[in-house]
Amino acid sequence: MKEKKRKHQSSGWQPAQYDKILKENIEAVISSIMQNVLEITAVSMEELPDDIQHTKERKPDVLKKVTDTKNDTFVLQIEFQVKNETEMVYRMLEYYGMLERKYKIPVKQFVIFLGTDTPTMPTKLDRERLKFSFPLVSLSTLDYHIFLNSDKPEEIILGILANFQGENPENALKQILVRIKETTKGDFSLNRYFNQLRVLAQLRNLELNLKNAMDSIAEYIKEERDVLFLRGLDKGEAKAEERIVRNLLSKMSLTFEQIADIAGTTVDFVKSVHQQLIGK
Repeated sequence: MKEKKRKHQSSGWQPAQYDKILKENIEAVISSIMQNVLEITAVSMEELPDDIQHTKERKPDVLKKVTDTKNDTFVLQIEFQVKNETEMVYRMLEYYGMLERKYKIPVKQFVIFLGTDTPTMPTKLDRERLKFSFPLVSLSTLDYHIFLNSDKPEEIILGILANFQGENPENALKQILVRIKETTKGDFSLNRYFNQLRVLAQLRNLELNLKNAMDSIAEYIKEERDVLFLRGLDKGEAKAEERIVRNLLSKMSLTFEQIADIAGTTVDFVKSVHQQLIGK
């Protein structure tokens, strides 16, 4: 991502956490993003090396060789952007030249904007001997049901960055939380996706709304977990999660928040394990 060195205004928000979410989830959601956001239907797709330039800051977020339903083959490049960047058009032009030179097939570029405000970055260059442009898609203009109706939790969490279509934010977030629960197997994975949702909520200033939504469905989630444990399911994942947290608490000087992030669990769970340790 391109805002790694720039601090976000919301307290506690870490760009590295946001980058981590994208890297963990992009392969699971890229096909759907192409279909539903970029209107590209692929019949085949292969990963391309992203070292088109020797500097790290010039590695694309997504780089694929795609063949679509029209039998057209092209290089697909996608960049995710949190802030408006006035130099973006020049960066995309640089990418275009390098990709065209390296692969010698058509290049399709997209910038997906994840911020709350309306993107104002220039998307075109019109010079005497050069005309260049790239499509700019803002997730905040898309219907959140596009993501809500997915069967992949990695995609469902993106609904928090989309348009709630006039729906009360807490109601929309409840729907997202329930869908994540319905499509996730195991407590360990569920906690990871809920933590990712907490990070993304900060991009929309929805932290309080999300907390209220999670509190309102806490009993539902707790009941589901109790049933699973009574049936003896997911015990391996639960024990593994607790073992990781115990080791981190015992051997490293980290905050509860840092341990929760590393273990992919909640701060409340870390605190409960800590209470068990000190209670011995």
